[in-house]
Amino acid sequence: MRQLLPAESSSWQVYSRLLTYTKRYWFAFALGVLGFAIYASTQWVWAELIKYIVSALEKHDDHAKNWIAASIAGIFLVRGIGSFLGSYAISYVARQVVHRLRQQMFDHLLYFESRYFQNNAVGRLVAKITYNIEQVAAASTDSLKTVLQEGFTVLGLMLYLSYTHWRLSVLFLAVAPLIAWAVTYTSRRLRHISNLIQESMGDVAHLATETLSSFETVKTYGGESYEQHRFAQSSERNLKQSVKLVVTQSLNTPLVQFIVAAALSLIVWLALQPQIFGETNAGEFLAFITAAGMLAKPIRQLTQVNTTLQRGIAGARSIFELLDLPLEADDGQVSMSRVMGRLRFDNVSFTYPGSDDSVLTAINLSLQPGEHVALVGRSGTGKSTLGSLIPRFLLPTSGQIYLDDQPLADFQLINLRRQIAIVSQRFHLFNDTVYKNIAYGDLQSCSEAQVWKAVEQASARSFIEALPQGIHTLVGENGVQLSGGQQQRIALARALLKDAPIIILDEATSALDPETEAAIQKALHVHLQGRTALIIAHRATTIENANRIVVLDKGRIVEQGTHQQLQAQQGLYASLYPSVL
Repeated sequence: MRQLLPAESSSWQVYSRLLTYTKRYWFAFALGVLGFAIYASTQWVWAELIKYIVSALEKHDDHAKNWIAASIAGIFLVRGIGSFLGSYAISYVARQVVHRLRQQMFDHLLYFESRYFQNNAVGRLVAKITYNIEQVAAASTDSLKTVLQEGFTVLGLMLYLSYTHWRLSVLFLAVAPLIAWAVTYTSRRLRHISNLIQESMGDVAHLATETLSSFETVKTYGGESYEQHRFAQSSERNLKQSVKLVVTQSLNTPLVQFIVAAALSLIVWLALQPQIFGETNAGEFLAFITAAGMLAKPIRQLTQVNTTLQRGIAGARSIFELLDLPLEADDGQVSMSRVMGRLRFDNVSFTYPGSDDSVLTAINLSLQPGEHVALVGRSGTGKSTLGSLIPRFLLPTSGQIYLDDQPLADFQLINLRRQIAIVSQRFHLFNDTVYKNIAYGDLQSCSEAQVWKAVEQASARSFIEALPQGIHTLVGENGVQLSGGQQQRIALARALLKDAPIIILDEATSALDPETEAAIQKALHVHLQGRTALIIAHRATTIENANRIVVLDKGRIVEQGTHQQLQAQQGLYASLYPSVL
């Protein structure tokens, strides 16, 4: 079971949860720890070797000199092996952890409610997957390597100093509270600033994504200066926070270094007093001073790593907060191979969260299997919202929707959506070939003959065959290599290939010329036979042949009937048709 973060979680709680991801790579992690322990052991061994170097010089011991020379080479060989083993193993574990986190984030996002994406800019979500995750990578790799390598080094040297002269080594322990205070204070500030940096990076990514994906609108309406100003403001906020981070980091390191240097200076001064070392020889004295001096670098490294560590913790916090969000509710148990297509809306109302105005109010509507119902009405009357309730992209605020007399909530989501094909005015094409855009997802198992049949029904064969690589031509990001009408026909072919018992057409032919639309309407008339169809459209040609037309006004059903019946009533439909429809 995934460990959830408390609302106000500490850095250690976040980092300890991050470390739980290393469990499956425990052997590599253990090798990394062993490697850095080996590396750290060579530090105090080097200090100990100083004693023998001094002794060999004093005694002119040629044998000892040869042994010392070989020992130096051996120390660096062992250090190299330990460093490689530690760095490689920890980096391997860290990148595996980052890969798992990135994959979990992506998988999690795929199962969020549609409302989540309506309330969160895509650019900010992309920033979490790219920028935030790389901050975690730095914390998991560079920071962890430094903590292990330099931490073991400090521990080894402190044990060596305690063994050599424990009274003097106590001075280093005396300054530990001061170092801890400096690190704790800067940790809080670094964590706060890192959170602000990540938020500002999300804004930068959002603005860049939004502007670049809308470049035609920007150029058409002269929005270059406006977008430049917006982006500059967002980037400047990121700059200010980054400068604050540098200032905090730059002050932290010299402060800790000064505390360590002051302790080291006092130790050296005391060590130089004859009564302190007494009869200690020069070699032992130099070994102690060397070991004490070697503490400065690893302590400095440990304090500097705090910046990267806090940025990584801030990134991990934002990732875990996303992973802890609830997924789209899916408690249904009903699964059918193919439904008949009977739909019933029972007093259904819908209001967007945070709004006081109902989009749909007390909708009572039934669609029989194979019936074609057209929804019409002015813009903003809730037609598309009603269509979105059927695949449960939105959930009713009140009331119930039934499919084949079973509540929609009782269906397994994946099973429910397999019964429905949708062609929306907001269709999307992937940066892949025409073929793979049509035979997408569950449709990959369809034969090529089935794909071409759907292409024919969507009146897309002629333009597809004229493409450079035919049906295997790349369409570009969101179909940029194709015209709007061509894109819409590919989206329509995808829906027709699905061969679902329920089909929702939301302005499905809005981007087509009259001739192409007429051909597709003729194909649709044949294809939709035996299927329940909900048709949302403004064009009269799209709705005239529907079995029934339902007129919405201000979220309520005000009229229903055939085209001829509604015309004869001289109500809202007659006033809209054909000028608005």
